[in-house]
Amino acid sequence: MSDPKCKVCRRAGEKLFLKGEKCFTPKCTFERRPTPPGKPQNERKHRSMLTEYGIQLKEKQKIRNVYGLSEKQFSRYVKESTSVKGEGSPVDHLFEKLERRLDNVVYRLGFAQSRVQARQMVGHGHFVIGKRKLTIPSYQVRNEDVITVREGSRVSPLFAESKVKMAKHNTPNWITTDPTKLAATIKGTPKYDKNEIGFNFQSVIEFYSR
Repeated sequence: MSDPKCKVCRRAGEKLFLKGEKCFTPKCTFERRPTPPGKPQNERKHRSMLTEYGIQLKEKQKIRNVYGLSEKQFSRYVKESTSVKGEGSPVDHLFEKLERRLDNVVYRLGFAQSRVQARQMVGHGHFVIGKRKLTIPSYQVRNEDVITVREGSRVSPLFAESKVKMAKHNTPNWITTDPTKLAATIKGTPKYDKNEIGFNFQSVIEFYSR
């Protein structure tokens, strides 16, 4: 039976790296069967032409699944982003909201192989901001927030090699890290760059504006 996360990638027509390191190995289901569920393998190179609506819908589903959000959560973020007054575009605000989620930050720091695992780790209370233990994956980190692994969690096998992994991990430039203390500080604002991120957030804004 195919893993649900693998089916998401097959429907998207590309790897979304929802299972962490396994996605980089020959065991990745997408490598063996990249066609959408229900489609014969020999249809791999045949893709039906999508309408503009279909393209926007596909992009929306990709981004929503990558960040692991329900439709209700994601549409709320879009609504909030399009209603922000002042500087920045809705695209910038949406990207910032997604990136500032605590579970995403934990993933970006290299503590978890996927955002799903990061969400579980946050939910189990492994991280603190300042002296406050947080178990809410959707918590929006703010500038100067200091995120650390909770003292009681440091003996967990989950963090056995975290200092080494964190030191080698490619962390976004809006976060500074201190691997020796298993800590990170939010020092800036996540900036959307379509060429770097690979997702078309403008297409998503247009989808919800219909």
